[in-house]
Amino acid sequence: MKLDYDTAAATLSQLGNITRLKIVRELVRAGDAGMPVGEIRNIINIPNSTLSHHLGHLRNAGLVRQEREGTILRCFIEFEQIGGIVSFLTEECCAADPVYVK
Repeated sequence: MKLDYDTAAATLSQLGNITRLKIVRELVRAGDAGMPVGEIRNIINIPNSTLSHHLGHLRNAGLVRQEREGTILRCFIEFEQIGGIVSFLTEECCAADPVYVK
């Protein structure tokens, strides 16, 4: 997934919040199995309303998706979007001519 500057900036803006960054890291750790909202809340130790607020931002940025399993709401990290932002940040690595200090 190739990102443009606007999309990358919006994504990084959402990741610039410490609570959202913690949520993303927990979901990355959970892998393809995802994690129930209640488990995220217990790990991060924040109120439900605060967690919902942050998950909404992450969903809107395309970083997280949610699926309902009966009474359980499970969250999944969007690995393609995470990979896209990592690629955006590193795709020009070492492309410039080296600068020599004299």
